[in-house]
Amino acid sequence: MQNGQLSLEITKANGEKSVFDPKKLFNSLTRSGADETQALEIANTITSELYPGISTKKIYRKAFALLKEQSRFLAARYNLKTAIMILGPSGYPFERFIGELLKHQGFQVEVSKIVAGKCVNHEVDVIAEKDNHHFMIECKYHNQPGTVCDVKIPLYIQSRFLDVAAQWKTLPGHENKFHQGWVVTNTRFTLDAIQYANCAALKLLGWDYPAKGSLKDLIDSLGLYPITTLTSLTLTEKKALLEMQLVLCHELRKNEKALSQIGIKATRIKTVLEECLNLCQRAKQSTPSIHERPEYHSARSANPQR
Repeated sequence: MQNGQLSLEITKANGEKSVFDPKKLFNSLTRSGADETQALEIANTITSELYPGISTKKIYRKAFALLKEQSRFLAARYNLKTAIMILGPSGYPFERFIGELLKHQGFQVEVSKIVAGKCVNHEVDVIAEKDNHHFMIECKYHNQPGTVCDVKIPLYIQSRFLDVAAQWKTLPGHENKFHQGWVVTNTRFTLDAIQYANCAALKLLGWDYPAKGSLKDLIDSLGLYPITTLTSLTLTEKKALLEMQLVLCHELRKNEKALSQIGIKATRIKTVLEECLNLCQRAKQSTPSIHERPEYHSARSANPQR
């Protein structure tokens, strides 16, 4: 990789300055499935065009465009973080998306449900149950880059979970179940949020947290990509499909009629469905399911609500 731009400062989404690292760009491209030759060529092209203060957003857009010229599938995976940020604005598609990730791991799932606590009722984004595991999951969806979940969020969610768990434990057959509260976000957690959650045995799942088994890892391993990743659809078409309650590419594959209903012609429908097929079939299959991961068991043993 070219080294002439190693001291050049770029502007992050939150406005902070950082030194451009071509290795990070190279690694992000290979994580999306690009081979080393493809990733090196794109990283070198972008590095040669940088200027002081360029935003990470512009760097991303250039990388995405260059990758798309080589492969729609690779560009779609590279676009995953941005694709999730355009699921909104309500956040409900994100809740459904998280519910689907859990369903495909064998959980019984309810989305957007009113649940009785010991003291008051709570509106819970996702309830997931499997074997003796019972989870109350709150989804913190953000549609702006640079937004983080600070410690106030896990503090608030844990207090709600304790009220719900106290009521759950009175239900028949729940005395020996493992109950746990979760916070899931499409962005990042602050260090204080992580420290509190670890202490309280509250499960956190973020874009790149934990280091193994993050939200991105889970999506890649299951091959469950939102329709907003598709490079063959316009933003208007994606929004129209979301309004029809279609969130996942694998759902779209089974509903070709929906594409014609929003005005897409047969020749383009074939392109869209081929891209869906590639995304659904070429998953990494390397990440363990949620309740098989080491940090899950560690939280389980430390959970005072057990």
